[in-house]
This record gives sequence, C-alpha cells and structure tokens, in this order.
Amino acid sequence: MNNFSVTAESVAKFFGRRLIFKEINLDYENSGIYGIAGPNGSGKSTLVKILSGLIAPSKGKVIHSVNGKNIEPEKLHNYTGFVSPYLILYDEFSAEENILFFSKIRGLNLDTEKSNFFLNELGLYERKNDLLKTYSSGMKQRMKFIFALVHSPFFVILDEPTSNLDNEGKDKVYRLIENYSGSNIVLIASNEENDLRLCKQVIELTNYK
Repeated sequence: MNNFSVTAESVAKFFGRRLIFKEINLDYENSGIYGIAGPNGSGKSTLVKILSGLIAPSKGKVIHSVNGKNIEPEKLHNYTGFVSPYLILYDEFSAEENILFFSKIRGLNLDTEKSNFFLNELGLYERKNDLLKTYSSGMKQRMKFIFALVHSPFFVILDEPTSNLDNEGKDKVYRLIENYSGSNIVLIASNEENDLRLCKQVIELTNYK
C-alpha cells in the first residue's frame, strides 16, 4: 500500500457563465474504488480531468501528495493512469508497439513481464503482435487499461470504463480493477450501475449544481 492521497477543496467549474458544478470537497486517502455518478452532461469527465490535473478548476484547488509531500503538477503524470473515451490509440502500431511507445513517452523501459501479464489478463496476449486497426472497439478499450496500469500508478482514473465492452470484457476489467484497488486509489466516473456497484463511496454530481 502506498501513501498517495487526493484532496479537492471547494472545487467549482464554469464554462463561460454556465455552472458545471460547485463546492466539491473530496478526500481520497485510502486505497479502494471510489465513484462519480451523474447523467450524461453532468460534468463527470470535467471533474476527473480536474482531479487528474489535465484542466484547472474555476474555483478551489486539488492537492495530490505522496508520503506527506505535495506533488508538483508537471510530475503528476508519473503517479496517475487514465482510461477514457478520448484516449488516443495508434492503429498503425501493434498492441506491443503501442505499449512500448507509451512507456517511452513516460521515460520508462518496457517491462515485458508486466506488459504480458496485462495482455494475458485482458485476453489480448495472442493478438499482441497484430495492428490495432484490426482490433474491435472492445479490444481497443481493453488496451486502454494496459496503458493506464503498465507504469504502476498510485491513482487510476476510469472515465466510462466499460464503454464498448461485452459481458466477458466487463468481467475481465472488473476483476483487474478490484485487484489493483487493493493497494491503490481507483476512481470511476460512470452512470452504469454495475460500474458504480464496485465503489465503496460515490458522489452524485447533480447534488453540486
């Protein structure tokens, strides 16, 4: 178990004069699965982007710390993993080449053993040398979990994590999420009941308008 924490203090977001949400206070200190719920357009993706440091809040602040020390924003990507519908994959690369490329972007050497472990867990090992353009949408969605986890982040954000997945795919990622959350913080943004059922604590964004 690591000593990573995420704290949101009176976070609000406006786009122009339109309020998305306000007065959100969160404190994720312990490992486990947490949830953000709300209908489409309620601001789930906006909030997770703020919590990941991708965009800034209009008001309030988010603090990330490890071992009691605040993490500098430019280093936050070393501690976080992200699964989202807007994550880009490279169709002209194989699965293994994609993982190698993402590892290099993070300044890491490819951990082949870890990569093969995730490929096997997600049912992609036999297709690891195939170009991603030959993958189904569900297979590509599973690949996003490997990108999010291969560098062993302390904070994993899953925005609509089971989109495009069939029941078998959902079972695989649910098992992976539950195992990973044993020693890390996992945050799920979703309006799917089965996704949110994994969470020990859920906030409903419609309560912050």
